[in-house]
Amino acid sequence: MKELEDKVALVTGGSSGIGRAASLVFVREAAKVVIADIQVNGGEETVWMIKEAGGEAIFVKTDVSKGDQVEALIKKAVETYGRLDCAFNNAGVEAAQALALLVDSPEEEFDRLISINLKGVWLCMKYEIPEMLKQGGGAIVNTSSVAGLVGFQLSAPYVASKHGVVGLTKAAALDYAKAGIRVNAICPGVTRTPLLDALIGGEAELEAQIVGVHPIGRIAKPEEIAEVAVWLCSDKASFVTGHAMAVDGGLVASGE
Repeated sequence: MKELEDKVALVTGGSSGIGRAASLVFVREAAKVVIADIQVNGGEETVWMIKEAGGEAIFVKTDVSKGDQVEALIKKAVETYGRLDCAFNNAGVEAAQALALLVDSPEEEFDRLISINLKGVWLCMKYEIPEMLKQGGGAIVNTSSVAGLVGFQLSAPYVASKHGVVGLTKAAALDYAKAGIRVNAICPGVTRTPLLDALIGGEAELEAQIVGVHPIGRIAKPEEIAEVAVWLCSDKASFVTGHAMAVDGGLVASGE
């Protein structure tokens, strides 16, 4: 029997990168998957990949910063598959501008990062948890970052959004521990995603600098982060809740 057989998993930000990788791992473990993303083409491509692998999935276009859209997403998931066992609240964005001092950060950039990275996670849990309570339990994993565990210069709004995810995760875990709902966060190091490739822009020196802050000596693969997220959703992690797990190649431990 596969680890998540007969379970239903929701993945936000499932159109590419870590979200897509996690969706495929959920399917490998026999879960049915609901993909949510604002990017329609990528989301539908992930569904196609799942079906090619013999799995079941649907895509629901969703802006996680909008409460009505998140509510509709959860309703569609339950209407389609009857329940919601696992949620990987992974949708998020990077800073849209160059690194800047706190006082030079535009207000609209702060609002964008908080709205998607933090409010989006809160909204997802707000509508996921009632469904899990109805069925007697569930597992939630929220994507934070190493920037949710330590500070980075010139990145105050992003760091604030990701620290917020860790705090929100711990509070939710305590609120619902006795109800059988486990809530954890993953805190990835730099991961090879389309967002990263766009940031690096083929600059070998910049990539070398990024690699250099990871003691393990390389950038993470999306699949490596995805495996941890899915493990946290499984019964193998049945005594783990309220934890912010660094998956970072030693970056936080190094103190860099």
